[in-house]
Amino acid sequence: MKRIIIFSLLLVAATAFITVKYFRSLNNSGEHSANILRNIPDNAAAVFEFSNDKGFYDIFTDNTLVGNLIGEEKIGELDTVRKVFFGDATLQGFFNNSNVFVSLHPDTSQSSGTELLITAAAAKNFDIEIFNSLLKKKKSGYVITPLNINGKKGYTVYFTSLKKRFYIINKSGNIFSASFSKNLITRSAAYKTDNDNHAFLLLPDKQNANSLANLYVNYTQLSPVFEQLLKNRYSDIFKSFRLLPALGALNLNYKTDALMFNGYTNIINNKPASYLNLFRDQQPVVNKLKEVFPSTTAYAMSMGVSDPEKFMHDLSRFYDKAGLKGEEDTLFNKVKNETGINLHTEFGKLLGNEFALVTTRYHEKLGIVATTNGLKLRPFMTNISTMVDDNTGRFKYDKLPYFLLGDAFSILKRPYFRIIDNYLILANSIHELDSYNDIYFNRKFLNKAENYIDFDNLTAERSNVSFIMYFKNAQPILKGDLKDNIYSNYKNSSLSLKNFYAASYQLSAADRNFYTNFCMLKNVQDSTSVKNTKNQ
Repeated sequence: MKRIIIFSLLLVAATAFITVKYFRSLNNSGEHSANILRNIPDNAAAVFEFSNDKGFYDIFTDNTLVGNLIGEEKIGELDTVRKVFFGDATLQGFFNNSNVFVSLHPDTSQSSGTELLITAAAAKNFDIEIFNSLLKKKKSGYVITPLNINGKKGYTVYFTSLKKRFYIINKSGNIFSASFSKNLITRSAAYKTDNDNHAFLLLPDKQNANSLANLYVNYTQLSPVFEQLLKNRYSDIFKSFRLLPALGALNLNYKTDALMFNGYTNIINNKPASYLNLFRDQQPVVNKLKEVFPSTTAYAMSMGVSDPEKFMHDLSRFYDKAGLKGEEDTLFNKVKNETGINLHTEFGKLLGNEFALVTTRYHEKLGIVATTNGLKLRPFMTNISTMVDDNTGRFKYDKLPYFLLGDAFSILKRPYFRIIDNYLILANSIHELDSYNDIYFNRKFLNKAENYIDFDNLTAERSNVSFIMYFKNAQPILKGDLKDNIYSNYKNSSLSLKNFYAASYQLSAADRNFYTNFCMLKNVQDSTSVKNTKNQ
């Protein structure tokens, strides 16, 4: 009996010891990530975190997913740094198994418009003087010289194969930052950490410890990055997300043919609200509207609301805080005085759970709005419009879609309308309405396309906000919207986003923030082209 009691006590003690060690390691992991993230300049729009170990690289050996995401040139540069420099026997042991943070920053001095900063912590026994032992090393593939920027000690590494300089600085303690951009490394050296101001959302410790890789997003810094990529300043690509005051933290879920991230997007409550803030107080709804998107869809912004009348009430309050209440009231009072219709109230009663703005490869803009009863909505739409024929009319009043449905519909200032079954279709021309009419009745929908089912299976069934882009259809839009050099890289590089079939970014309301899904499906490679490549 004594032996059983002693054995039980030892077992309990061992369990307690392991548990304490485990949770202590989780806390250390979280604190470690937080400390490094604080050293990254806060103009970073996104940060990709991964473990610098053989296992991670083995997973992506012969897999071009990450390369397609960040581009052929940048993935080649990073690979050279890893293999030639940090793969050197002198340094290798000090950075093995450390977490590496690769951050994306806008950079007006670079033709690419963006630059990458690498930040990582060396082993505790690492001495920066070890770099000095590399100064006289010959036939190494690089030449290293001392550097000092804003009082930060560092080194310039010239890679002979790339014919480019790579800059490394010691930020503090054993934390180092590095970049091919002199401007960015100078900014990093001058950046002062602020323990009270967090530019990135941290993942829960357990989730972080079990993750293959993480993606941190600062939505407030997306606009400066997009400004460097887009020549069309009025482009609505990902526009609503660029205006969202929020921070995101997502985990990577590995698939051989897709990039899949899921996690959280938390609203920054002390910043002015944006249009997407309105959806935090709704419940996620089943995404059905995508089933009637045209086969020519380049990208689409979809919204889902569990309580349409509450959404319209919240939208009106949002405009009030934005100083637009007077304009809104003037518009709806004019409609009521001239038609006798309380449009805001009547539209709210008939609004369905989903509405979307779709952009096609032909630059068409289509508003597709689900209604609870198309027949009941028709007389209201007829009375506020100048009718072209029995089924088609044009609104008499400007900005109705904007004040009824929000910022995503601002492009449709005084649109034409048509009601098809229980869908209100809005467009800026009759031709666009006729085009969609043909698509609808001849069932030329996106869900008939090859690869659609595979991609759709990656997306969340329910959400409140979704942005979806289909890259082949989007190419004519991207050609016009992207800066010429950016589009040239997109079209001509062997590794680029054109190798993906589609991408989706979804927000689903949860505890007044958002659960977030981000996925990109790689194109299925044509077996004929593979054979031809092998025979060349």
